[in-house]
Amino acid sequence: MSTQFPLVSVVIPNYNYAATLGPCIRAVQAQTYPNLEIVVADDCSTDNSVEIARSLGARVVRTPGNSGQAVARNLGAAKARGEILFFVDSDLVLAPDAVANAVELLQADPRTGAVCGLNDPDPLIRDGRLKEYRALQYHYWSLTPDGIVPVLFSAMFAVRADVFAELGPFDPRLRWSEEFEYGHRISRRYHIRLSERVRGRHDPDATLGGLLRKLFHRGRVRVPLYAQTRRFARGFETGPRALGSVAALLGVLAVPVPVALGATWAVLPAALLAGSVVADLGMYRFVRARRGVPFLLYFLGVHFLVNLTIAAAVGAGALQWLASRRFRRLYDDCPVPAPRPATAEVTG
Repeated sequence: MSTQFPLVSVVIPNYNYAATLGPCIRAVQAQTYPNLEIVVADDCSTDNSVEIARSLGARVVRTPGNSGQAVARNLGAAKARGEILFFVDSDLVLAPDAVANAVELLQADPRTGAVCGLNDPDPLIRDGRLKEYRALQYHYWSLTPDGIVPVLFSAMFAVRADVFAELGPFDPRLRWSEEFEYGHRISRRYHIRLSERVRGRHDPDATLGGLLRKLFHRGRVRVPLYAQTRRFARGFETGPRALGSVAALLGVLAVPVPVALGATWAVLPAALLAGSVVADLGMYRFVRARRGVPFLLYFLGVHFLVNLTIAAAVGAGALQWLASRRFRRLYDDCPVPAPRPATAEVTG
């Protein structure tokens, strides 16, 4: 990079998030990093998002029609001038040193292609228990022991502009999984580092239906990529958690078994449901320590529904994968860079 403080372009994709866009922009303006620009990539919002962004001095670019996060991010990146692109969703407020720490981590190791941030365990706007659930659940699931992950946490991440140009833009066809595919694309050549030094506070889904619908569609369309890569997202969608979701679904399906075969068979659904809890026992301990037993009971209920939704999504995706050649080839046209040669890596 050309200087100690290379220009960072903070790209904020936005669609109808007027309630949080102002705090998001102000948090970027309050960063300790001295050299940055703000580009709001508005995806044809119908609220007053554009007026808010312009009133705060941000540069605003707009998509020709509502097209999704991938198109908005690509447009913002195309209009950015920085050597580093820092993408942050408009419903998230960065910690004051988030950009500075991300730049430092990128500069420290050329093998690091992207640095992702970690959401705080508390929501940005504390106006409902579901938001409290989602903030705690997402924070805990994102924790990873070594910081290197094979997927992209797209709500808050920094990437060198030359790496973004090398790998190509987000795939605009993938409305539910563009960040998932892009993370696999990056990890073929570089490290993706998830760091607690890059933090932000997110405003999660406010309705259970909206959350479950999003999780279902995201889980379903990831099946073809899982089939290609044959690996889970280490530190997030781990094997035990996947089994926990399957156990929850099987436990529900097994509830009629004691009725048909006798009371002694009640141990089957009980064991499956208990296994679903054990699969993420550490998370439940974490929640109990932070919020107490009453909230833990609520958390258990919501997470049970989340586990059912994830298992159903993967099942639906698997059936679609078997039935549809087009679905099996959903990711075939995505740019796939060759793995980075070992001799090209900088050691030390």
